[in-house]
Amino acid sequence: MENKYNLTLEQNIFLAKRNLVDNVYANARMEGLNVTFPQTKTILEGINVPNLKIDEIQCILNLRDAWEYVINNIHEEFNLDFICKINGFVARNESIFWGTLRNGRVEITGTDYIPEIPEKGKVEEKIKEILNIENTTERAIEYMLYGMKGQLFWDGNKRTSTICANKIMIENGNGIIKVPDNKLEEFTSLLSEYYSTDNKEKIKQFIFEECIDGITFKNN
Repeated sequence: MENKYNLTLEQNIFLAKRNLVDNVYANARMEGLNVTFPQTKTILEGINVPNLKIDEIQCILNLRDAWEYVINNIHEEFNLDFICKINGFVARNESIFWGTLRNGRVEITGTDYIPEIPEKGKVEEKIKEILNIENTTERAIEYMLYGMKGQLFWDGNKRTSTICANKIMIENGNGIIKVPDNKLEEFTSLLSEYYSTDNKEKIKQFIFEECIDGITFKNN
């Protein structure tokens, strides 16, 4: 796998900030939140949206805080502590616990796959293994899929994994990973297939081809 985009850190941070509403919206839709792009933009502008539930508004604000933390702390080491911090933002007031590894059994709707209860040492070893992947775009995608399938936390695993993957993307100038609305159904289907078969080549290629945005500069 090659990097689809090769930006400077400043260019990639600009991209992340400029598309913050779109990134938050995409993350919310991925998690199944029934919210529109205009509603997301209105919430992030600090204006009340009366026809949304409080927990839906909370989800949007949590995602904003997680993205802002990544952007403002882009040089922080990527490790389990960082990942737990992101989940702490993402799942705040949504779960029985947030920001700590899951310590009980969960099931995933739509598949018979049951993830193991994560053990800190094994998770840290897996993170180190992923960080040794030479290509940085592939590194980000691999972490994203590992975090989703591993279900490291009680809630917000897809959101947490995507935002953490974008930390890797941004700091290496590789663009932004987000699943567009019109590709969400296909992504969900491929993710379920990955959960069931452990074959991730299809979904890795799909993410690379359909879910990475960047900046293309016209040559003078």
